[in-house]
Amino acid sequence: MRIARFSLNDKPRYAFVQQDPADGKDYLIELDGYPFGAAPVKPTGERYALDADGLRLLAPVIPSKVYGLAKNYEAHAQFMHESGHSEIAHAPEDMVIFSKPSTSVIGPDDPIVIPSYSNDMNFEPEVAVIMGRIAKNVPVEKAMDYVLGFTCVNDVTLRDLQGLDPMWTRAKGFDTSCPLGPWIQTELDWKDAKISFTLNGEDVPMASGTTANLIHGIPEQIAAISSFSTLLPGDVIMTGTPNASGRLDPGDEPIVHVAGIGSLRNVVVRG
Repeated sequence: MRIARFSLNDKPRYAFVQQDPADGKDYLIELDGYPFGAAPVKPTGERYALDADGLRLLAPVIPSKVYGLAKNYEAHAQFMHESGHSEIAHAPEDMVIFSKPSTSVIGPDDPIVIPSYSNDMNFEPEVAVIMGRIAKNVPVEKAMDYVLGFTCVNDVTLRDLQGLDPMWTRAKGFDTSCPLGPWIQTELDWKDAKISFTLNGEDVPMASGTTANLIHGIPEQIAAISSFSTLLPGDVIMTGTPNASGRLDPGDEPIVHVAGIGSLRNVVVRG
């Protein structure tokens, strides 16, 4: 099942995304409520084509918080070392967890804005976990019971500030630094989800990978984070970028692809 958040010339709404076998196209089946609440939701009877006039896909959630894992793939840890961004040659044994505020979240096709105080903004394509239930002190073996689904995320990072600031608050948490979308996929082979990335229409092979190579798996991430922070429905965990990252410049078109979910496109502008 795919769950989308969209607007059609008015306030945000939610929908299921379903393919019509007659024409092979995807349509939004509007829902009558908020799918993260306690009350069940059902279709309103309204259906919209994804390319309908005035229709815009939004970030599938506005979470209360976003957590991410740094250097959660050995290949990325080695890349960061070899590119001079880290003194550590290999991934750390313990999880390195950081956060982004809800104000960093944007949706498909929204602009990623390079702040005036940075000259080195990087892309980091990842799989994001969307929580479906309140989770606190969740054991690893039950962690996936608390997950609603998955989406694409670009953990946009100001690499120059990451090296200058003692904390990553500005480097990771600036406005527009967390593109999410295009929707939530509730069924995914999360143990081996393939991640790829294109920039201006060109594939970037060094940015690709699979969650099969995660150092700390998704259940372990949920268990660790919920041990110190209560996760709410709609909260997001960015699981890590699999390999190399790279520079984003004004006018660029970055697209994160996750097999089984879809593609998340944005554009880059200078603030």
